[in-house]
Amino acid sequence: MNIKSYLEEKRLQVEKTLENILPPAEGPLADHFSAMRYSLFAGGKRIRPILAMAAAESLESDPAPYLPLITGLELIHTYALIHDDLPAMDDDELRRGKPTCHKIFGEAAAILAGDGMLSYAFELLSDRDLTAGLPDEDRILIIQTISRAIGPKGMVGGQALDIANEDRKISFETLRFLHSCKTGALIRASVQTGAIIGKAGDDQFHALSEYANRIGLAFQIVDDLLDVEGNPEKLGKSTGADLARRKSTYPAHLGLEETHKLARKTVEDAIDAIKSFDRNAEPLREIARYIYYRDS
Repeated sequence: MNIKSYLEEKRLQVEKTLENILPPAEGPLADHFSAMRYSLFAGGKRIRPILAMAAAESLESDPAPYLPLITGLELIHTYALIHDDLPAMDDDELRRGKPTCHKIFGEAAAILAGDGMLSYAFELLSDRDLTAGLPDEDRILIIQTISRAIGPKGMVGGQALDIANEDRKISFETLRFLHSCKTGALIRASVQTGAIIGKAGDDQFHALSEYANRIGLAFQIVDDLLDVEGNPEKLGKSTGADLARRKSTYPAHLGLEETHKLARKTVEDAIDAIKSFDRNAEPLREIARYIYYRDS
């Protein structure tokens, strides 16, 4: 299959849904929605909702009726990016080749834009009218899965650990734990959301979760490599930020050659985790390969 065509087709579906569900920048809250829309439509591959769609498809389920719920994952991801870029966090001035939200709208407006997207995501996740075909027990399980992934034992906790350990040398085990929370948890929840929509059996759910764990790790390893070897124009941001902040990374621990080997092995393990799935899971396999070969 042509993975680039698949990703573009799904990205456009996500974009159309986001455009339809996010309120326009008008009325008394025009400035607030302008800040939200600026960051949400500044670009991006929409990998997390696409993973949810591909996971559902691997179980012969059509994800289209659930897109309003699935796109909540992108709102959550964008909220995290806005907050990560703030001066109190990573203090980044560029995101996807454009000035970050706080550089355009100010810090307070950026914080509130992120808060607004997080809250609105859960409004979508819990709206029975938007995805009427989803049983209540499945909706609750999805909300619980995503909440756990982004909370103090997931994405937020990983970010806290990352900030606390800037300018410190941490163990390799701590590094892996940190990124399993900060990066891997939402990727895992995205795949699991698709698995729930697709009514995965216990063995299928476990296999998809193992796949997600591995691509979440691979995603972060490649991110670390791109910060060293990437092209700033393609990345849409400057490289070398991890070194400048003296952050612990996979290349810092292992060196570039061993880090590349680990990334390749992690992708191979991800594909192996879903070896029992038929050709309907081919997009998931190709996404795993794409994660290793991406340049942005």
